[in-house]
Amino acid sequence: MKFSEWPDIQAVAAMIDNVKIMVVDDDKMIRKLTVTALTYCVNRKVMSFDTGVEAWDYLQNGGKADLVISDVDMPGMDGFELLARVKQNFPDKIFIITSGVCEYEERSIKEGADAFLAKPFEISDLFSIVQCFVVQ
Repeated sequence: MKFSEWPDIQAVAAMIDNVKIMVVDDDKMIRKLTVTALTYCVNRKVMSFDTGVEAWDYLQNGGKADLVISDVDMPGMDGFELLARVKQNFPDKIFIITSGVCEYEERSIKEGADAFLAKPFEISDLFSIVQCFVVQ
């Protein structure tokens, strides 16, 4: 299923001005590529975290983020646990799950993710999903 086919994705899109984006992925190369692409091509503030625990600590300590892009399979706290905590404590934050496991897409929907991005992904797909939630 493509992101545009997700239930009510256009209704969910809040169109956030000056969005702050968190990228959470334990794969250094994917994290760096995602951060670089978003920083220079979408021109937004992008923060990088290599574990769900670090990302959660940042948010719990008052860190600002509007949109979270998180891998699922990470040590310590996986992306689904991070999703559950974020949605429970900060329900207005947009949460995008990324994974190379296609079966996680259905679970992502059920657990409240705003979108799912299958790995390996095209940069254009990443931009398309982010732009659903960001004012240009």
